[in-house]
Amino acid sequence: MSISGALNNAMSGLRAAGRASELVSSNISNALTPGYGRRMLALSSSTIGDFGGVRVDGITRVVNESIAQDRRLADARNAEATMVADFFTKLESVMGTPDDAFSVSARMSSFESGLISAASRSDAPERLSRVVSDARSLANSLKEASSSIQDARSTADRQIAVEVRQLNSALEQVETLNSQITSVQVRGGDNASLLDQRQQVVDRIGAMVPVRSVPRDNGQIALYTEGGAILIDGSAAKIEFEAVNVVTPYQSIGNGTLSGLTINGIPIRTNSETGALRGGSLSGHFEVRDELAPQAQTEIDALARDLVERFQDPAVDTTLLPGDAGLFTDAGAAFDPLDEVGLSSRLSLNAAVDPAQGGEAYRIRDGMNATSPGNAGDATLLNALKSALNTERTPASGNFGTGALSAISLVSTLSSGFGASRTESEQYLSFTSARLTELTERQLADGVDTDTELQNLMLLERAYAANARVVEAVDEMMQTIMRL
Repeated sequence: MSISGALNNAMSGLRAAGRASELVSSNISNALTPGYGRRMLALSSSTIGDFGGVRVDGITRVVNESIAQDRRLADARNAEATMVADFFTKLESVMGTPDDAFSVSARMSSFESGLISAASRSDAPERLSRVVSDARSLANSLKEASSSIQDARSTADRQIAVEVRQLNSALEQVETLNSQITSVQVRGGDNASLLDQRQQVVDRIGAMVPVRSVPRDNGQIALYTEGGAILIDGSAAKIEFEAVNVVTPYQSIGNGTLSGLTINGIPIRTNSETGALRGGSLSGHFEVRDELAPQAQTEIDALARDLVERFQDPAVDTTLLPGDAGLFTDAGAAFDPLDEVGLSSRLSLNAAVDPAQGGEAYRIRDGMNATSPGNAGDATLLNALKSALNTERTPASGNFGTGALSAISLVSTLSSGFGASRTESEQYLSFTSARLTELTERQLADGVDTDTELQNLMLLERAYAANARVVEAVDEMMQTIMRL
């Protein structure tokens, strides 16, 4: 080998070792950076005339795309499960547990105890006032539950609008990065950093909507949802949504008062079972707004209806005429069975018996339509009200089955149902969380291993030293020749 050939070999080795050291440094410093793909230097032997050496062919970005896609899908499922579990946790908190003094069941029990106490001393004004106060608290607790449900729907509606904006922005970024990656690749440049950026953006999209990445020519990708929607294939899709900000019990996507989604102007399904974008946090918000919360509202409205109808019966309060409002009213009026939606949000105590509304507490003993106090020792109506509360009857609406239930049993059944839903949703959340954790660990295992990188760095140090020694030897030989 000639002196110039040896020098050329050594210089190419030094350049390769230096470039590989840069990659090792980059790998170690980005070991915990989301979306970062481990870099490897692609080398080959170089033979140009009498010269040999090593040639740097480029940089290889090492990513297990299969695991990355599975991890994104797991992230989407976990995000949706989190939305559902949070909703049921808040709902159970609003309804309360039996040991909670402010729960609906506790207030129902307090109302019953007040009726028993008042019936034993119907001449005691303070006991009559306590019954009225307990009845007001019971009505308010159902109104609070309804308000909480609608707050959850309103929050979900606002979050949908936020995520749609984020999704459109992310899709535009992917389209831009696709173009940049193609441009760099065609010029033969290093596009690894652009690929990292694109993976980070796709991961953000994947949390909102479960997507699968499909490779296209020149380094580009297309994104498809599990529901079959095309989010980007060449150009990015445009997703549109119109927020209403405040959602009421009467609004639904079915009657056109709430917005759905469109992709490039075409309406798509948004339900949790067959929706085109089902499975991520965006779908979770739709599930809360259009499925879970309306169902919970229906159940609470059914409870409110049962409570109103128990005390609206003229057989219970003989001062009532057909069509008169009883102890509990629909915004001050008698309940109309054709207008049950949102009843719990309108539930109120009859103004005739409520001192806070200008009424008199004695009417809880003498009748809603009583014009003056009656026999203070007559507890007939109080006993009738207590009996109406405990009478087992089949609920006229709601998902309570066909069995007959007392008012307290109905509350317990509803609270238990919400509690069971909360437990089930948390169990599913634990499953999705464990799956996401496992896939994340597998993806990290295929990423940067700092121990391995440090070992590579030691090998590169030896290679650099060996090539440097060759250069030094060439220099010594040239000095010797010059002295001859």
